[in-house]
Order: sequence, then C-alpha cells, then structure tokens
Amino acid sequence: MQQHTIAGEIYQTGVGLHSGITTNVRILPAQVDSGRYFVRVDLPDLPIIPAQIAAVNQTVLSTQLGKDEASVRTVEHLLATLAGMGVNNARIEIDGTEVPLLDGSAQIWATSIAQVGLKAQPVHNNQGNLVVKEPIWVYQDDAFVCALPAAETRFSYGIDFDLPAIGNQWYSWLLTTDVEDAAASFAAEIAPARTFGLLHQIEYLQQAGLIKGGSLDNALVCGSEGWINPPLRFSNEPVRHKMLDLVGDLSLLGIFPQAHFLAYKASHNLHIQLAEKILAAQPNPNDKI
Repeated sequence: MQQHTIAGEIYQTGVGLHSGITTNVRILPAQVDSGRYFVRVDLPDLPIIPAQIAAVNQTVLSTQLGKDEASVRTVEHLLATLAGMGVNNARIEIDGTEVPLLDGSAQIWATSIAQVGLKAQPVHNNQGNLVVKEPIWVYQDDAFVCALPAAETRFSYGIDFDLPAIGNQWYSWLLTTDVEDAAASFAAEIAPARTFGLLHQIEYLQQAGLIKGGSLDNALVCGSEGWINPPLRFSNEPVRHKMLDLVGDLSLLGIFPQAHFLAYKASHNLHIQLAEKILAAQPNPNDKI
C-alpha cells in the first residue's frame, strides 16, 4: 500500500470568490496518514483545520471548513485537485478565510501539482477502505445525489437550466486506480472547467454579500441571449465544473469509496449530506462478522 504527498512546495495567490479578499496559499508535503489539512498562518497558534466531513460548517454556494474559531471557505476546487491528482497528504497554509478562486477552475492547481510531482509514501498499516454495499442517497425536490455499489469509482453528474446556452447536460468521469492515469485524466477533463453564474442572479447574490471577488475573468456568466464571456473550454463546461465541486466535496471522506456517485441538480449541501451518510453506513470494526 502507498500514499502520496507532493514532492515540492506550491505557492499561489489570488482573490476569494465570495470575500473579495486576496489570500496567499502555500502547499507543503505532509507525513503519511496526516491527510489533507489547512493551517491558518495568519492566526495565533496556527490553528489546523482538517479537510474532513466533520469540519464542514457551511455549504452556501461553496464549502466551508472550520474548527473552533478558525475557518476557511471555498475549499472544493483545491481539494478536488489534490484528491484527483492522487495527493493523500498535504499541509495547506493560508493567510485568510477563503481559498483563492484563481481563474475560476482548478487548472492552475493541477498544473502546479504536475510541475512539482508526487512523492510515494509506503504505508505499513492498511487501515482499510470505505465501502458502499447498498445504495445510499439524499434528495431535495427533484435534485439528488447517490452512491451506488460498483466495480469501479465513477462520478456522473446532470444539470438542467432554463437558459438555452446551458440546457440539460450530463457528464461521467472514471477515477482509475492508476495514480498517474487518474491525475492526467483529472487535469485534462475536469480541472479546466470554470465556475459559472447566471446573469439574472448576480445582483441578488451581490446584495446578499456574496461573490464580491467574482468577475468575468474568473467566472463564466450566462444570460438569456447566451454566454456573456465566451469561449467555453468545453461545450459542456458547466456540468464538468459541477463534477469538480462534487469530487472536492466527496474528497472530505479522506478516500473515495469504490462506488458510482450519481448527482442531478445537486448542491454542496446535498454532496456533504451524502458523504455523511456514507460515513454513517460504515460497519463498526468492533461488530462481529
């Protein structure tokens, strides 16, 4: 058994989508079994916030993690990239409350990880995997997300918008067991997909104190007449971005169970609810078989 950490240091700086505040992020190698975790280096005592389901404390238009008084928001793109690129252990130092949006996608994170490479870490104690033995699902109205027993780990997503430029889109992505192949696939197929917004919702979100850092440089915007700032990187870039969010949220499980994750019109809140139900369904190691 092996885990992986990054083989060098990664540094990025940028503006947070919702806060509009510039933060600096430094990602460092971490020890075996330490997992992926944030360190608020701007706060006294350098509080650590684990990238785990138990640390989620808000899911309004992004996923926020917190421990005690410290928090970090919009973690999903960076965490999706670390997990999708095969990084099990990473120390993420940040000097503010929100991970930078960068260009609205995970492409810069993926390129940075590819540039420094991975370092294999032997694991002496196999702690086992998460299992999905029967269907697990959550839903709200016609939106849902579920985990189905499967022979491989696959993510499938569907969206449906009234705007003709988006409409109904579906996309499916297989996470292969080969780390190099999985990383290359994630970097090419998922990471470049940018966040998107609907023109008629922007004023409302701004009045609610959200998307202060959003711009046409870091988000696609769609109106009734079409895309305000084309071209798209994929014809179905919106659903691929939703896939990115799903992978990031489910990465908070620590490892991906072997399952088919299927989502339709879902949200960060539903993603996290599913992850919680997956954890709750795990067999108790103290129970007799």
